[in-house]
Amino acid sequence: MAIARAERLVNLVLCLLSTRQYLTAERIRAIVPGYHEAPTDEAFFRMFERDKSELRDLGVPLETGRQSNAEGAEDGYRIARRDYELGDIDLEPDEAAAVALAARLWDSPQLTGAVHGALIKLRAAGVDVDQDAPAAVEPKVRANEPAFPPLLQAVQAGQTVAFDYRKPPPGGQKERTVEPWGVVAWRGKWYLVGWDRERDDTRCFRLSRIVGTVRTVGKPGAFKVPEGVDLMSLIARTEVDPHHTAPAKIWVVKGRAQGLRRHAKIIEERDGGDVVEIDLKFPDSAAKWLAGFGPDVVVLEPEVLQKSVRDRLQGALEGAR
Repeated sequence: MAIARAERLVNLVLCLLSTRQYLTAERIRAIVPGYHEAPTDEAFFRMFERDKSELRDLGVPLETGRQSNAEGAEDGYRIARRDYELGDIDLEPDEAAAVALAARLWDSPQLTGAVHGALIKLRAAGVDVDQDAPAAVEPKVRANEPAFPPLLQAVQAGQTVAFDYRKPPPGGQKERTVEPWGVVAWRGKWYLVGWDRERDDTRCFRLSRIVGTVRTVGKPGAFKVPEGVDLMSLIARTEVDPHHTAPAKIWVVKGRAQGLRRHAKIIEERDGGDVVEIDLKFPDSAAKWLAGFGPDVVVLEPEVLQKSVRDRLQGALEGAR
Protein backbone atom coordinates (compact mmCIF):
# COMPACT_ATOMS: atom_id res chain seq x y z
CA MET A 1 0.00 0.00 0.00
CA ALA A 2 1.30 3.46 -0.91
CA ILE A 3 2.35 5.60 2.05
CA ALA A 4 -0.06 8.41 1.08
CA ARG A 5 -2.98 6.00 1.01
CA ALA A 6 -1.98 4.39 4.30
CA GLU A 7 -1.81 7.81 5.96
CA ARG A 8 -5.21 8.72 4.54
CA LEU A 9 -6.75 5.51 5.91
CA VAL A 10 -5.28 6.15 9.36
CA ASN A 11 -6.66 9.70 9.31
CA LEU A 12 -10.04 8.38 8.20
CA VAL A 13 -10.16 5.89 11.08
CA LEU A 14 -9.19 8.56 13.62
CA CYS A 15 -11.81 10.91 12.23
CA LEU A 16 -14.63 8.33 12.38
CA LEU A 17 -13.59 7.17 15.84
CA SER A 18 -13.69 10.69 17.25
CA THR A 19 -17.33 11.41 16.40
CA ARG A 20 -20.61 10.14 17.77
CA GLN A 21 -22.54 11.46 14.78
CA TYR A 22 -22.65 10.01 11.30
CA LEU A 23 -20.36 12.07 9.06
CA THR A 24 -21.41 12.50 5.44
CA ALA A 25 -19.00 11.82 2.60
CA GLU A 26 -18.72 15.55 1.85
CA ARG A 27 -17.96 16.31 5.49
CA ILE A 28 -15.28 13.60 5.53
CA ARG A 29 -13.82 15.02 2.32
CA ALA A 30 -13.41 18.40 4.00
CA ILE A 31 -11.90 17.02 7.23
CA VAL A 32 -9.61 14.11 6.29
CA PRO A 33 -6.24 15.07 4.74
CA GLY A 34 -5.68 13.47 1.37
CA TYR A 35 -9.19 13.69 -0.05
CA HIS A 36 -8.79 17.30 -1.14
CA GLU A 37 -6.30 16.05 -3.75
CA ALA A 38 -9.12 14.42 -5.72
CA PRO A 39 -9.57 16.64 -8.84
CA THR A 40 -13.30 15.93 -9.28
CA ASP A 41 -16.31 14.75 -7.26
CA GLU A 42 -16.29 11.48 -9.19
CA ALA A 43 -12.61 10.89 -8.38
CA PHE A 44 -13.26 11.56 -4.69
CA PHE A 45 -16.16 9.11 -4.48
CA ARG A 46 -14.10 6.39 -6.21
CA MET A 47 -11.27 7.01 -3.74
CA PHE A 48 -13.67 6.98 -0.79
CA GLU A 49 -15.34 3.74 -1.90
CA ARG A 50 -11.92 2.04 -2.20
CA ASP A 51 -10.97 3.25 1.27
CA LYS A 52 -14.21 1.97 2.80
CA SER A 53 -13.63 -1.45 1.24
CA GLU A 54 -10.03 -1.45 2.50
CA LEU A 55 -11.13 -0.70 6.07
CA ARG A 56 -13.74 -3.43 6.01
CA ASP A 57 -11.16 -5.91 4.66
CA LEU A 58 -8.94 -4.97 7.63
CA GLY A 59 -11.77 -5.76 10.01
CA VAL A 60 -12.57 -2.16 10.93
CA PRO A 61 -16.31 -1.98 11.83
CA LEU A 62 -17.49 0.86 9.59
CA GLU A 63 -21.04 1.79 10.58
CA THR A 64 -23.49 3.46 8.17
CA GLY A 65 -26.44 5.58 9.28
CA ARG A 66 -28.55 8.61 8.47
CA GLN A 67 -27.54 12.09 9.56
CA SER A 68 -30.31 14.69 9.68
CA ASN A 69 -29.64 18.27 8.68
CA ALA A 70 -31.52 21.31 7.45
CA GLU A 71 -31.80 19.84 3.96
CA GLY A 72 -33.03 16.44 5.10
CA ALA A 73 -31.45 13.07 5.91
CA GLU A 74 -28.21 11.96 4.29
CA ASP A 75 -26.08 8.81 4.57
CA GLY A 76 -23.14 9.10 6.93
CA TYR A 77 -20.40 7.00 8.52
CA ARG A 78 -18.78 6.44 11.89
CA ILE A 79 -16.80 3.81 13.83
CA ALA A 80 -18.27 2.84 17.20
CA ARG A 81 -15.52 2.40 19.79
CA ARG A 82 -17.40 -0.46 21.45
CA ASP A 83 -17.07 -2.44 18.22
CA TYR A 84 -13.57 -1.30 17.30
CA GLU A 85 -11.81 -1.88 20.61
CA LEU A 86 -11.25 -5.48 21.66
CA GLY A 87 -11.54 -6.94 25.10
CA ASP A 88 -8.53 -8.03 27.13
CA ILE A 89 -6.24 -10.41 25.25
CA ASP A 90 -3.77 -12.52 27.16
CA LEU A 91 -1.22 -14.29 24.97
CA GLU A 92 1.10 -16.98 26.22
CA PRO A 93 4.82 -16.41 25.39
CA ASP A 94 4.74 -18.97 22.58
CA GLU A 95 1.57 -17.42 21.13
CA ALA A 96 3.09 -13.93 21.17
CA ALA A 97 6.21 -15.29 19.45
CA ALA A 98 4.03 -16.88 16.76
CA VAL A 99 2.29 -13.55 16.08
CA ALA A 100 5.63 -11.75 15.88
CA LEU A 101 6.89 -14.39 13.46
CA ALA A 102 3.78 -14.06 11.29
CA ALA A 103 4.28 -10.30 11.15
CA ARG A 104 7.65 -10.85 9.48
CA LEU A 105 5.93 -12.55 6.52
CA TRP A 106 4.48 -9.32 5.13
CA ASP A 107 6.33 -9.73 1.82
CA SER A 108 3.87 -12.47 0.95
CA PRO A 109 0.84 -10.98 -0.83
CA GLN A 110 -1.28 -13.87 0.45
CA LEU A 111 -0.57 -12.93 4.07
CA THR A 112 -0.23 -9.16 4.00
CA GLY A 113 -3.86 -8.28 4.62
CA ALA A 114 -4.52 -10.92 7.26
CA VAL A 115 -1.38 -10.23 9.30
CA HIS A 116 -1.74 -6.46 9.04
CA GLY A 117 -5.33 -6.68 10.24
CA ALA A 118 -4.37 -8.97 13.12
CA LEU A 119 -1.69 -6.58 14.32
CA ILE A 120 -4.07 -3.62 14.19
CA LYS A 121 -6.53 -5.49 16.40
CA LEU A 122 -3.87 -6.71 18.82
CA ARG A 123 -2.34 -3.28 19.26
CA ALA A 124 -5.77 -1.73 19.69
CA ALA A 125 -6.22 -4.17 22.58
CA GLY A 126 -2.92 -3.10 24.17
CA VAL A 127 -0.90 -6.18 23.18
CA ASP A 128 2.72 -5.32 22.41
CA VAL A 129 3.97 -7.51 19.57
CA ASP A 130 7.68 -7.12 18.91
CA GLN A 131 8.30 -7.73 15.20
CA ASP A 132 12.05 -7.26 15.59
CA ALA A 133 12.54 -9.85 18.32
CA PRO A 134 15.06 -12.56 17.38
CA ALA A 135 13.52 -15.81 16.23
CA ALA A 136 14.74 -19.34 15.63
CA VAL A 137 13.73 -19.16 11.98
CA GLU A 138 14.03 -16.46 9.34
CA PRO A 139 10.69 -16.49 7.48
CA LYS A 140 10.60 -15.20 3.94
CA VAL A 141 7.86 -16.29 1.57
CA ARG A 142 8.54 -14.34 -1.59
CA ALA A 143 11.52 -15.52 -3.63
CA ASN A 144 11.85 -13.71 -6.96
CA GLU A 145 15.21 -15.17 -7.94
CA PRO A 146 14.90 -17.72 -10.80
CA ALA A 147 17.57 -19.86 -9.13
CA PHE A 148 15.41 -20.50 -6.05
CA PRO A 149 13.20 -23.41 -7.28
CA PRO A 150 15.97 -25.53 -8.87
CA LEU A 151 18.32 -24.99 -5.92
CA LEU A 152 15.65 -25.95 -3.41
CA GLN A 153 14.88 -29.07 -5.43
CA ALA A 154 18.59 -29.95 -5.57
CA VAL A 155 18.90 -29.55 -1.78
CA GLN A 156 15.97 -31.89 -1.24
CA ALA A 157 17.37 -34.42 -3.73
CA GLY A 158 20.96 -34.19 -2.49
CA GLN A 159 22.16 -33.44 -6.00
CA THR A 160 25.19 -31.34 -6.98
CA VAL A 161 24.56 -28.17 -8.99
CA ALA A 162 26.57 -25.93 -11.30
CA PHE A 163 25.89 -22.29 -12.13
CA ASP A 164 27.54 -19.07 -13.26
CA TYR A 165 28.14 -16.74 -10.33
CA ARG A 166 28.74 -12.99 -10.47
CA LYS A 167 31.21 -11.92 -7.76
CA PRO A 168 30.94 -8.50 -6.08
CA PRO A 169 32.77 -5.66 -7.88
CA PRO A 170 35.45 -5.57 -9.08
CA GLY A 171 35.18 -9.35 -9.51
CA GLY A 172 33.96 -11.04 -12.67
CA GLN A 173 31.81 -14.06 -13.40
CA LYS A 174 32.76 -17.70 -12.93
CA GLU A 175 31.15 -21.12 -13.02
CA ARG A 176 30.79 -22.81 -9.61
CA THR A 177 30.06 -26.44 -8.78
CA VAL A 178 28.44 -26.83 -5.39
CA GLU A 179 27.03 -29.56 -3.19
CA PRO A 180 23.99 -27.67 -1.84
CA TRP A 181 23.33 -28.02 1.88
CA GLY A 182 20.49 -25.55 2.18
CA VAL A 183 18.77 -22.41 0.91
CA VAL A 184 18.07 -19.89 3.68
CA ALA A 185 17.10 -16.22 4.08
CA TRP A 186 19.29 -13.83 6.05
CA ARG A 187 18.78 -10.07 6.39
CA GLY A 188 16.18 -10.05 3.63
CA LYS A 189 18.24 -11.98 1.06
CA TRP A 190 18.31 -15.61 -0.07
CA TYR A 191 21.54 -17.62 0.11
CA LEU A 192 22.74 -21.03 -0.96
CA VAL A 193 25.12 -22.69 1.51
CA GLY A 194 27.15 -25.70 0.47
CA TRP A 195 30.47 -27.28 -0.42
CA ASP A 196 32.30 -25.54 -3.26
CA ARG A 197 34.19 -28.24 -5.15
CA GLU A 198 36.59 -25.83 -6.86
CA ARG A 199 37.50 -24.11 -3.59
CA ASP A 200 37.33 -27.38 -1.63
CA ASP A 201 35.64 -25.48 1.18
CA THR A 202 32.29 -24.30 2.53
CA ARG A 203 30.88 -21.30 0.68
CA CYS A 204 27.78 -19.08 0.72
CA PHE A 205 26.24 -17.75 -2.51
CA ARG A 206 23.69 -14.96 -2.80
CA LEU A 207 20.93 -16.09 -5.15
CA SER A 208 20.60 -12.63 -6.72
CA ARG A 209 24.14 -13.03 -8.10
CA ILE A 210 23.51 -16.35 -9.83
CA VAL A 211 23.44 -15.79 -13.57
CA GLY A 212 21.50 -17.92 -16.03
CA THR A 213 20.31 -21.48 -15.49
CA VAL A 214 21.14 -23.73 -12.54
CA ARG A 215 22.31 -27.11 -13.86
CA THR A 216 22.33 -30.43 -12.00
CA VAL A 217 25.47 -32.58 -11.94
CA GLY A 218 25.51 -36.32 -11.29
CA LYS A 219 22.84 -38.40 -9.59
CA PRO A 220 20.59 -37.53 -6.62
CA GLY A 221 21.81 -38.63 -3.20
CA ALA A 222 25.48 -38.31 -4.15
CA PHE A 223 26.38 -36.44 -0.94
CA LYS A 224 25.14 -35.88 2.61
CA VAL A 225 24.86 -32.67 4.59
CA PRO A 226 27.25 -32.70 7.58
CA GLU A 227 25.50 -33.29 10.87
CA GLY A 228 25.06 -30.26 13.12
CA VAL A 229 25.96 -27.70 10.46
CA ASP A 230 24.55 -24.22 11.25
CA LEU A 231 23.74 -22.57 7.93
CA MET A 232 22.76 -19.21 9.42
CA SER A 233 26.03 -18.93 11.35
CA LEU A 234 28.01 -19.69 8.20
CA ILE A 235 26.27 -16.86 6.35
CA ALA A 236 26.67 -14.42 9.25
CA ARG A 237 30.42 -15.05 9.35
CA THR A 238 31.00 -14.62 5.64
CA GLU A 239 28.74 -11.67 4.84
CA VAL A 240 29.89 -8.06 5.05
CA ASP A 241 29.34 -5.83 8.05
CA PRO A 242 25.63 -4.87 8.07
CA HIS A 243 26.61 -1.27 8.82
CA HIS A 244 28.83 -1.10 5.75
CA THR A 245 27.57 1.19 2.99
CA ALA A 246 28.47 1.29 -0.68
CA PRO A 247 28.23 4.45 -2.82
CA ALA A 248 26.13 4.52 -5.97
CA LYS A 249 25.96 7.16 -8.70
CA ILE A 250 22.54 7.80 -10.18
CA TRP A 251 21.16 10.17 -12.81
CA VAL A 252 17.84 11.75 -11.78
CA VAL A 253 15.44 13.84 -13.89
CA LYS A 254 15.22 17.49 -12.82
CA GLY A 255 12.57 18.01 -10.16
CA ARG A 256 11.64 14.30 -9.88
CA ALA A 257 12.30 11.39 -7.49
CA GLN A 258 12.26 13.57 -4.38
CA GLY A 259 12.30 10.48 -2.15
CA LEU A 260 15.69 9.57 -3.60
CA ARG A 261 17.03 13.13 -3.58
CA ARG A 262 16.42 13.46 0.16
CA HIS A 263 19.09 10.81 0.81
CA ALA A 264 21.57 11.83 -1.89
CA LYS A 265 23.94 14.67 -2.73
CA ILE A 266 24.21 16.28 -6.16
CA ILE A 267 27.57 15.86 -7.88
CA GLU A 268 26.90 17.50 -11.23
CA GLU A 269 24.21 18.53 -13.71
CA ARG A 270 23.97 16.44 -16.86
CA ASP A 271 21.51 15.93 -19.75
CA GLY A 272 18.52 17.67 -18.19
CA GLY A 273 19.01 16.10 -14.80
CA ASP A 274 21.38 15.69 -11.89
CA VAL A 275 24.00 13.06 -11.16
CA VAL A 276 23.69 12.25 -7.47
CA GLU A 277 25.64 10.03 -5.10
CA ILE A 278 23.95 7.99 -2.40
CA ASP A 279 25.30 5.54 0.18
CA LEU A 280 23.39 2.25 0.14
CA LYS A 281 23.58 -0.25 2.96
CA PHE A 282 22.27 -3.13 0.83
CA PRO A 283 22.82 -2.25 -2.86
CA ASP A 284 21.16 -5.41 -4.18
CA SER A 285 17.92 -4.92 -2.26
CA ALA A 286 17.92 -1.22 -3.22
CA ALA A 287 17.23 -2.26 -6.81
CA LYS A 288 13.52 -2.75 -6.08
CA TRP A 289 13.29 0.73 -4.56
CA LEU A 290 15.16 2.40 -7.43
CA ALA A 291 13.20 0.54 -10.10
CA GLY A 292 10.05 2.02 -8.60
CA PHE A 293 11.08 5.46 -9.87
CA GLY A 294 10.86 4.20 -13.46
CA PRO A 295 12.43 6.39 -16.18
CA ASP A 296 13.09 9.23 -13.72
CA VAL A 297 16.14 7.37 -12.40
CA VAL A 298 19.09 5.73 -14.19
CA VAL A 299 21.80 3.92 -12.21
CA LEU A 300 25.27 4.76 -13.52
CA GLU A 301 27.32 2.68 -11.09
CA PRO A 302 27.97 0.17 -9.61
CA GLU A 303 27.37 -2.13 -12.55
CA VAL A 304 25.76 -4.87 -10.45
CA LEU A 305 23.09 -2.45 -9.19
CA GLN A 306 22.60 -1.06 -12.68
CA LYS A 307 21.96 -4.56 -14.05
CA SER A 308 19.66 -5.49 -11.17
CA VAL A 309 17.47 -2.42 -11.72
CA ARG A 310 17.41 -3.01 -15.47
CA ASP A 311 16.37 -6.65 -14.99
CA ARG A 312 13.52 -5.61 -12.70
CA LEU A 313 12.25 -3.03 -15.17
CA GLN A 314 12.52 -5.54 -18.03
CA GLY A 315 10.61 -8.10 -15.98
CA ALA A 316 7.86 -5.59 -15.24
CA LEU A 317 7.63 -4.71 -18.94
CA GLU A 318 7.35 -8.34 -20.00
CA GLY A 319 4.76 -9.01 -17.30
CA ALA A 320 2.60 -6.16 -18.60
CA ARG A 321 2.48 -7.55 -22.14
